[in-house]
Amino acid sequence: VQLQASGGGLVQAGGSLRLSCAASTRTFSSYGMGWFRQPPGKERVFVAAISWSSGSTYYTDSVKGRFTISRDNAKNTVYLQMNSLRPEDTAVYYCAARPRAWRSSTWYSRLDEYDYWGQGTLVTVSS
Repeated sequence: VQLQASGGGLVQAGGSLRLSCAASTRTFSSYGMGWFRQPPGKERVFVAAISWSSGSTYYTDSVKGRFTISRDNAKNTVYLQMNSLRPEDTAVYYCAARPRAWRSSTWYSRLDEYDYWGQGTLVTVSS
């Protein structure tokens, strides 16, 4: 499975970006998907996740109310809409896929809970 992330760039604080992640698998609709980010010099951390059916979404506290994760299974693509961006959102953003079971009401936020990773797309938010 290959994941191709895109949509990053330079934006001013308060602005918006939409990240996309296209998956090269016919079974995309059965995968849970997540977005993680890695700020400069720091570890990769969880941002958001969505179940295979879009029935469940999860966000880290710092992005709740500003970011929205969604997916289009017909296009094998997951999105991350980022609004009201802040300088502390600056990071390389990675999408990840989880083909394993996705239990409802379960928070999959660890890196080892995902099996496939995209190459990352850089988001820079200027103050």
